[in-house]
Amino acid sequence: MDYQDYYAILGVPKTATEKEIRTAYRKLARQYHPDLNKGNKEAEEKFKQINEANEVLSDPEKRRKYDELGSRWNEFESWDQAERATGGASGAPWGQFSTYANNPDNLNDLFGNAYPYSSFFDQFFGYQRGPQRGGDLMQRVTISLDEAYHGTKVKIDVVGPNGRPRPIEVEIPPGVDTGTTIRLAGQGAPGFEGGPPGDRYLEIEVEPNPRLERRGDNLYTDVNVPLHIMLLGGEVKIRTLSGSVVLKIPPETTNGKVFRLRGKGMPRSGQPSHKGDLYVEARVALPRNLTERQRTLIRELVEENTKKAAGETKTMAR
Repeated sequence: MDYQDYYAILGVPKTATEKEIRTAYRKLARQYHPDLNKGNKEAEEKFKQINEANEVLSDPEKRRKYDELGSRWNEFESWDQAERATGGASGAPWGQFSTYANNPDNLNDLFGNAYPYSSFFDQFFGYQRGPQRGGDLMQRVTISLDEAYHGTKVKIDVVGPNGRPRPIEVEIPPGVDTGTTIRLAGQGAPGFEGGPPGDRYLEIEVEPNPRLERRGDNLYTDVNVPLHIMLLGGEVKIRTLSGSVVLKIPPETTNGKVFRLRGKGMPRSGQPSHKGDLYVEARVALPRNLTERQRTLIRELVEENTKKAAGETKTMAR
């Protein structure tokens, strides 16, 4: 296995922030996605490299180890694969890691949770033999608010029993929010000496929606309402995640009035039949490019309101 420069694969500097890494990954993943490059083996291989790079660099702990170890990260992976394939008889160069073997803390730091020190040390120094369970893996999956509302399916690559990546389809239920985790039993790191694989956890990230703000199960939005409807009453259409609905605006509605649409919010996670509410703030949309007649009518309206206010003031003063 040749050394992989994950930063170069994603086209970001080593000082890149998590947001910059995430943005670069999304752009490249869309560009090289197998569904958009059917039959293109180079694009398929590139897509796998992109996912591998993102899996390491998007995880702060894995990224730290990758930055510290550099090529040693890759050397261990190559050596470990050889050991697995030959049952420990590959003759791989243990000496490359001799400086770490002298210090248990270094071994823990080198191999992390996927290869705990106790398991690694016992396996290679003869204190314990036998099958060992593989480590758990965490992977971030980004979906839209609409997909979070309806539920969706995503395709990810996992390592099969033969050590090669294979695609699987995972169902994301309605109502998930950023931070929700989905456990995929047996889809984590391979076990050692015939041991069972670990689990994989998908951490959901829901992208912000330009029209709707989510707060728990409730959604918030605003709608521009023509001045004449705000004054005289009428109806406006509201786009929701389940389709368009008609909102009735009563006469003389004040700017900033908030209307509650029951059951038009997000489904509750685990209880998709229970939905939150949608809160709509009505914002007056002032007319533009007025004609002279319209200006005259508005002046008359202002004059009448001024006289009315003055009359009410005199009545209160008596």
